[in-house]
Amino acid sequence: MLRISDEVATALDEGRPVVALESTLISHGLPYPQNLAVAQALEGEVRATGAVPATVGVVRGEPTVGLVAADIERFATGGGHIRKLTRRDVGIAAAQGADGATTVAATMAIAAAAGVPVFATGGIGGVHRGAERTWDVSADLAELARTPVLVVCAGAKAILDLPATLEYLETMGVPVVGMGTGEFPAFYSASSGLPLTARADTPAEAARIWQAQRALVAMAAPGGMLLCVPPPAEVALPRDEVEEAIGRALARAEEAWVRGPAVTPFLLAAMAEETHGESVDTNVALLQQNARVAGQVACALSELLS
Repeated sequence: MLRISDEVATALDEGRPVVALESTLISHGLPYPQNLAVAQALEGEVRATGAVPATVGVVRGEPTVGLVAADIERFATGGGHIRKLTRRDVGIAAAQGADGATTVAATMAIAAAAGVPVFATGGIGGVHRGAERTWDVSADLAELARTPVLVVCAGAKAILDLPATLEYLETMGVPVVGMGTGEFPAFYSASSGLPLTARADTPAEAARIWQAQRALVAMAAPGGMLLCVPPPAEVALPRDEVEEAIGRALARAEEAWVRGPAVTPFLLAAMAEETHGESVDTNVALLQQNARVAGQVACALSELLS
């Protein structure tokens, strides 16, 4: 049931670097035509490093690694017809022949099944603020604990409870490595005030850490790794301003009684309004940077394994 594009399949067969990209940001993260332009730009960033991009999604019921241009455009213009899929939803979409955009968790699962070891995204999901009342914890965290994929990101989305998210990752044994930083990035902001226990200063060093982590499978270390890249300095937003905007966005979500999977897209849209579009500019810039770093790490990993 897994379809791999010819380009991606050839690259994997030849041991060349491949980077997975999610499709949720195309269908549910940005409006058209910006979503299409960003999806194309992310693939371009990966190609510029010498790696092959593999955008992941479910196309007419087929979990697909390496969406072709027509599929990406359909996902960008499909609106509500494109389902938002986490891991639990993939089988249902496949059985019903549906189109579905994959979240971090679903992208990791499908990428791992295809043998793609590196994945670039914006920010992972995590423990939501107020989770002690709602039990709202993203499936991304459980996926990181069990699926062997290196995820390049800008930390967890700033709308989440970052200390609790980092604590959850520690409990689940997921290595969290800062790329050129000793601090957990706060998505829109470079600083969260939360120290990390490990850092890598080059893509080659990050690749070596990941290779060593994978070698520990025999010692019951089956999961993934988080490589956290701070947002570009020129577009990073001050942490105090972001927190104030998040507070207003959370209040709006409470007033509108937003719950479950609708919370994150609602809050991200509210953040865009609260920051007069600056948060979107930061999001796009860090997505491109993460794709570029992921490509560099995938190339370094390919050299290590050759």
